Amino acid sequence: MIRSDRPSVAVLDYGAGNVRSATRGFDAAGGDAFVTADADTAAAADVVVVPGVGHIASCLATLRASGLVAVLEDRIRRDRPVFGICVGMQLLYEHSEEGDTPGLGLLPGVVRRFAPGVTVPHMGWDVVTAVRGHPDEAVLAGVAGERCYFVHSYFAVPDDAAHVVATCDHGAAEGFPCVVREGSVTGTQFHPEKSGEVGRRLLANWLSTVTDLPGRDGPGNAGHPGPGVR
Repeated sequence: MIRSDRPSVAVLDYGAGNVRSATRGFDAAGGDAFVTADADTAAAADVVVVPGVGHIASCLATLRASGLVAVLEDRIRRDRPVFGICVGMQLLYEHSEEGDTPGLGLLPGVVRRFAPGVTVPHMGWDVVTAVRGHPDEAVLAGVAGERCYFVHSYFAVPDDAAHVVATCDHGAAEGFPCVVREGSVTGTQFHPEKSGEVGRRLLANWLSTVTDLPGRDGPGNAGHPGPGVR
């Protein structure tokens, strides 16, 4: 049963992996998380989480076949909370260099591969660095300067650098975006659900902002105008 004192968190099950660990992660962080493949159920939740593991083209194909894309389009249009993890975040952008793949185009930006000479995949624990002075820096309380778990060869690059909340260094790839936020959409390149206590802190910090977004009691999220559907 959904507990009204905790934000309901719908983890989209579209056949793209890590739904169970994402559910456990958001539950541990203070959400009332559940897995769903039903569009109406997802649309009614306070928060929608888009997980993703694997090749972006495969993830996009299964997401489109699931009928859940319309849920994401509607939520982003109405400035409702969405959280993307790894490929689940990447597929929201306009284009990926992985297989020269068009994305959903719900966020302005592209997904790039690490440059030649940088070891791929970037796998393991690495330091998350806050962008100082960013309005969402508080989301990284207890997280900035700590290590989170990464496994990827590509990363999202928003059109507007102001949407980058935190960065990470990997070899010669210095300062690539690893936490992004635009409007009600937040994404992490690392896996907070696999990052132990540090990941739990980040999710708890972010969930604490849900009451400031449309769909929950609060004044709204005036500081973060929604991107709209592109």
